[in-house]
Amino acid sequence: MVDLSDILGAKILIVDDLEANVRLLDRMLRQAGHTCVASTMDPHEVCGLHRDNRYDLILLDLEMPGMDGFQVMEGLKEIEADGYLPILVITAQPDHKLRALEAGARDFISKPFDLVEVRTRIRNLLEVRLLYRKVENYSKVLEQTVKERTAELRESEARYRSLTELASDWYWEQDESLRFTRVSGPVLEMLGIQGDGVAGETKEAQGAGWNEAERAILKAKMAARQPFLDFVYSRANPDGSHQYFQVSGEPMFDLSGRFTGYRGIGLDVTARMHPDKVAS
Repeated sequence: MVDLSDILGAKILIVDDLEANVRLLDRMLRQAGHTCVASTMDPHEVCGLHRDNRYDLILLDLEMPGMDGFQVMEGLKEIEADGYLPILVITAQPDHKLRALEAGARDFISKPFDLVEVRTRIRNLLEVRLLYRKVENYSKVLEQTVKERTAELRESEARYRSLTELASDWYWEQDESLRFTRVSGPVLEMLGIQGDGVAGETKEAQGAGWNEAERAILKAKMAARQPFLDFVYSRANPDGSHQYFQVSGEPMFDLSGRFTGYRGIGLDVTARMHPDKVAS
């Protein structure tokens, strides 16, 4: 909602080549409590005045010598980039009303003036205009907030990856098909996977000495979209030695709840598991 104080404090410009009309409208507005009312009898000044003051409402006479109200509206369109012209036209010609609305005016008042009608139309237009500006300002604030939040998330993600890289041998991400989309560290070589293969599903990984019971447990967790923490699995090397890997991962979902993949970290914990039998 718009406060009455905002409506009464809105900036209004009266444009009419007849001094009597200007005085009448100015007196009516001030008696109604409006505190920021300006006027001009020269239509050529309107665009410059609006560019400098950004009026909330312009009361514009259509029939003026040298430059009529329609020409003034064309000039104002170049200033109002959003296409919203805060104009209430004044006319004594009924056939001008539709043309004025098509040219961008928001409403019209007829001569001779009905002061009650004029006050009502002005109040309604100002309320709409101020609400429009509130929405516009809110949209700008929201857009800036989204930009700042996005930057914060990217910075947070960068810090997260930096920390995980320091605390692990590798950081990894997989898509919804469990194909590696991002890898930091020698994870593919350590796991015997080439290219964009799926963990535990490539020919390179099959028959490479993995403990299939352990791998089955891990694959079941991932198939169920479950997180896992410090899961250890192993493989036997051709020389009889064993390697042990500890991995933690969490499933990722988009805003609609659709599964989009996994991300996690991993460590080669062979030295910790069997310090006397570390693979060379």
